[in-house]
Amino acid sequence: MTTYANAAELLSAIQPAEGGRDVFDPATGELVGRAPVAELSELDDIVARATAAQVSWAALPEDERKAYLDKAADAIDANAEALAELLSREQGKPLNGPNARFEVGACANWLRATASFDLKPEVLLDDETGYSELRYVPLGVVAAINPWNWPMMIAIWQFAPSLRMGNTVVTKPASSTTLSVAALVHVMNEVLPADVLILLPGNSKVGSALTKHEGIAKIMFTGSTPVGRTIAADAASTVKRLTLELGGNDAGIVLPDADPQAIAGDLFWGAFINTGQTCAALKRLYVHEDIYDAVCEALIEVAKNSPMGNGLDENNVLGPLQNKGQYETVKELVDKAKASGARVLLGGEANDDQPGYFFPTTLVADISNENELVQQEQFGPALPIIKYSTVEQAIEWANDSEYGLGSSVWSSNREKALEVAAKLQAGSTWINKHGAIDPRVPFGGAKQSGYGLEFGIEGLKHVSQPKVVSI
Repeated sequence: MTTYANAAELLSAIQPAEGGRDVFDPATGELVGRAPVAELSELDDIVARATAAQVSWAALPEDERKAYLDKAADAIDANAEALAELLSREQGKPLNGPNARFEVGACANWLRATASFDLKPEVLLDDETGYSELRYVPLGVVAAINPWNWPMMIAIWQFAPSLRMGNTVVTKPASSTTLSVAALVHVMNEVLPADVLILLPGNSKVGSALTKHEGIAKIMFTGSTPVGRTIAADAASTVKRLTLELGGNDAGIVLPDADPQAIAGDLFWGAFINTGQTCAALKRLYVHEDIYDAVCEALIEVAKNSPMGNGLDENNVLGPLQNKGQYETVKELVDKAKASGARVLLGGEANDDQPGYFFPTTLVADISNENELVQQEQFGPALPIIKYSTVEQAIEWANDSEYGLGSSVWSSNREKALEVAAKLQAGSTWINKHGAIDPRVPFGGAKQSGYGLEFGIEGLKHVSQPKVVSI
């Protein structure tokens, strides 16, 4: 196993000898390196290689596949700083805070956690009439299509259970974060058997062909709802299995008994983790009128003490938007909110003259629930804070969305919080935290935020074929 001292060494191992595509740092505009680009003509061969490797991979004893996941985790740990530096330069997220080093560490931890899960056959019937059990067997080749916001960690969410259950994986990274995933795959492949994990760094045409390919048994996709709809349609012709983790516009409800100072830090990071570029981030905050001003003031103080800047600066915990399109989206939504009369508590003014796609940490108060900044997923560092009078009103507003990925309730009263949580339409509801995922706890969306579960034992089942054996 090779250990790379820094991102430059790792880059030299994954950059193409010729061709490829230039990658630029979203914080500075500087050239990071060249990403490999696969051609459509390579797809059939790649899927054939993964298909051939799957037979021997699935035939390995379960404990051996688990051991390989542990070895892959060790390889990531051994190259953690080089991976984090490359991730920061390509994606923009800072090294510190819940960002690049956190993400790389989570990759190793997720592999080890997934390796520790046991999925035993379930006895369904065992009496004088006969015996039946439910087993879970590999599907074949899984297509893992990764997003640009958490490119390494979400890739691992797809790789780990798929490999654990005896599938092989063909992974297509987002075009804007190809280097991060290429580096992760390269490091893992130092210890994995050949062709059980293959990188396919293609464009949208290659991605579309991958989702339609007859050799693919399952698609795991994290990304926008419109793209998810297209993938679901593409998969229909061959009835592929799907796990779709799509867009979110998560609501948080702060009940009147909450302590503004006690919850401010967790509220802030629930919304602004990864500079707001997280599917299950807190994107709409509903606060009772009795404590509205106090919550706003507490959030301002946390925001003022959370520096934004170049991710390689050890002091920063917030970074740029990853790409120009996302920068323009956030800017437009905030400008429209200001024009509607909403009150900007902090930030709100873009500086187009500075390098990088930096949009300042923005808190927007006195905003209507119908405002576009509330109704659309902003996916950036701008949080609308909506005042409500009754809890029933807050619940109605929170549920009035086509999305249903995550939600949260903030309260000093456990029973009251649980009562409200039960009424929220989302795949996950957290109490006094937001977006706190755990490899042992299933995660998935409701409504147009997708379907299928990831993580834990349930996640293993969703990358497997259920098979009933009866005697």
